[in-house]
Amino acid sequence: MIIIHTVNNLPRWVSAALAARLKVTPAVILTGARQTGKRTLAEHLVDAHRRFASLDDLDILDLARRDPQALLGGERPMTLDEVQREPDVLRAVKRAIDHNRTPGRFLLTGSANLLLMRGVSESLAGRASYLTLWPMTRREQLGQGRCGVWEELLEAPERQWEDILHAQPEQPEDWRALALRGGFPTTALTLHSMPERSIWFDGYVRTYLERDLQDLASISALPDFRRLMRASCLRLGQILNQTELGRDVSLPQPTVHRWLNLLETSYLLVRLPAYAINRTKRLIKSPKLYWADTGVALHVAQADSAGDAHLENIVLHDLLAWRDARLARAEISYWRTTYGEEVDFVIETAATLLPVEIKATARPRLGDTSHLRTFRAEYATSARAGLLLHTGTQIEWLTPDVLAAPWWRVL
Repeated sequence: MIIIHTVNNLPRWVSAALAARLKVTPAVILTGARQTGKRTLAEHLVDAHRRFASLDDLDILDLARRDPQALLGGERPMTLDEVQREPDVLRAVKRAIDHNRTPGRFLLTGSANLLLMRGVSESLAGRASYLTLWPMTRREQLGQGRCGVWEELLEAPERQWEDILHAQPEQPEDWRALALRGGFPTTALTLHSMPERSIWFDGYVRTYLERDLQDLASISALPDFRRLMRASCLRLGQILNQTELGRDVSLPQPTVHRWLNLLETSYLLVRLPAYAINRTKRLIKSPKLYWADTGVALHVAQADSAGDAHLENIVLHDLLAWRDARLARAEISYWRTTYGEEVDFVIETAATLLPVEIKATARPRLGDTSHLRTFRAEYATSARAGLLLHTGTQIEWLTPDVLAAPWWRVL
């Protein structure tokens, strides 16, 4: 197995999935927000047999537009960075693959979800595998190169959950500090004070607004867009009402809808769907609003401390990193009844459902289990025991079907 390292030589969770896909499909497309480490991953694959080029280089970008065949020609495998800057190059990649379908011939990276970008007509269907690189998980930041123990919990009988969690390293930390630094390699590993991180986050947001956003869509009203970003960050963890959001920032609902799509396409915004047995209903029900990185969200919201929703967001980020590197597809959603009962996250695999509740308290009580137990009663044939994550230190069964555990034992 190839282990790919990044900043400070720390391994990334997605590296094994990336190596496996490069052995099977002619192209692998690695996407994610800017500065998550995609280029570093790609550069570590550059050797005597693989070429590297980035469309951030204006000369390379010009060649990609004028003569993509000249850029992509030859039999050597190639890594092409920031492909969202010239999506039409994908047609040339398709032609090259149809001529030579050698596995791993192309590794393409981009700071936008190419499948959601308007104007991208070529998806490389049947020729490419897609991966997402999220900001660094807590365990990646600790040098463990992985996400939380979701896979272990799903595979093991509930009676073994306590042993699995007790076996995890004793590495507690303040979740508020983790929320403030976020998961971008620079802020998580290199910058150690909030003033330094604020400078970095400010530059990140400005670059996104003034350059990256213009690659996706032409937006002249950047102050309005920034206001929408801030309003979205202030609604972290809430059910999304686009009409209400538009009213608060004095924007029409269609504009709010389009701009939220742009934030999602560039991997800054996460819309979490509602769980329902009928998958069509999931598309109709209102999603909840989260951000890919809590550090950016707190900076844009101009907040100097994290709230309970940011702890939820930390757990969701870890779940997304786990899900998107998993070969067997899993779904992450939230569950809410018409009576207001709610479970923060539902992990759905082909075989089971695992409900997860987050409580920013060191001493969870019996009453905190009620919504998890309601969910289990509703889906008794497929739901596992509930998992209640808290900020304390104790691992204990609060009820026979709800295990309470410190969040840092799982993540």
